[in-house]
Amino acid sequence: MRTLTYVVSNALVASSLNMAGLRWRNRLTTSRSTLVAVCFVITAGLGYVDYLTGYEQTFLLFYLVPIGLATWFGNFWIGFAFSMFSIVAWVVSDVVAGVPTVGLWNIGMAIGSYAVFTSLLSKLRTLLNELDQRVRDRTDALKREMAERERLDQEIAEVADRERRRLGQNLHDSVGQHLTGTALAAQVLREKLAERSATEVKDADKVVQYIEEGIDLTRNLARGFFSPELEADGLNVALHGLAANITERFRVPCTFDGDDAIHVGDALTATQLYHIAQEAAMNAVKHAGASRIDIELARNGQKLTLAVSDDGCGFPQKIPEPPGLGLRLMAHGASLIGGKLAITRNQDGGTLVTCNLNAIQSAD
Repeated sequence: MRTLTYVVSNALVASSLNMAGLRWRNRLTTSRSTLVAVCFVITAGLGYVDYLTGYEQTFLLFYLVPIGLATWFGNFWIGFAFSMFSIVAWVVSDVVAGVPTVGLWNIGMAIGSYAVFTSLLSKLRTLLNELDQRVRDRTDALKREMAERERLDQEIAEVADRERRRLGQNLHDSVGQHLTGTALAAQVLREKLAERSATEVKDADKVVQYIEEGIDLTRNLARGFFSPELEADGLNVALHGLAANITERFRVPCTFDGDDAIHVGDALTATQLYHIAQEAAMNAVKHAGASRIDIELARNGQKLTLAVSDDGCGFPQKIPEPPGLGLRLMAHGASLIGGKLAITRNQDGGTLVTCNLNAIQSAD
């Protein structure tokens, strides 16, 4: 019966120490000498109380407290030493209290139970430490991986922006200039045909018209690919240019409202905000049938907000799965600069695209 009591009590105390250790073992910073002193005082106090209560009441269960503390916050050998000290305190208190005799069997069972308890608790602590270390290592690895992915995403965004600019520059310098030269040659041919009163003059006029339309198309494509040099001109100037370009190209009134005092010094942040505004405005023109577009850049305390609203057909209540490429690009661009993208219906029934981020991250 007493053996069963030892086993059950060991299990209960081990469980309680396990829960307590999970909460406090990482916060408890105590020296080994302090630990030994505390456990010694507890054991001596238990021995004295054991003496006062008489040998009729056993205190073997309560000695598990200092043994458990010594094992958990020390090591197996410290816990085992306090197991022996607890046995001595128990035997001495019973003898002084007048116990006729202390059976060797009882002493042996107590020593064995304490040894098993100390061993199991020590192994549990080791396993928990190993698990905790694995969790910390895994967390550190995930943090490094996330940081590396963020760095790679930023590099990819910078490379993509450089390629967009290069492609836009090539369209403007190579194809655009070639078409301009072709248009001049076609105009010269048209004038020569007109001097001869040739019937092909009308055909030449059409050729010149087609070439000029090709020049306009190439110029618009180049503007779409080529981002303004945000580092030099600033985001406000770039968004002013975007609004003017949309108004001129699509004959849709597009305005920009922004405080000139807002300065986004980070080139990556400025570039991504520009692309978000560009994509939102183009979606309003091409897909929403908007007749007016408003672009706004505002700062409210530590928050920087880019908003693009239109009076088009509005955004569907449920975003299709998977979302379109434009939505994914805007969301990815916002995540690169630590922003949050939101697409909702505005008060006029159209679409409102907002990107919010901490101004302190980007503003000088």
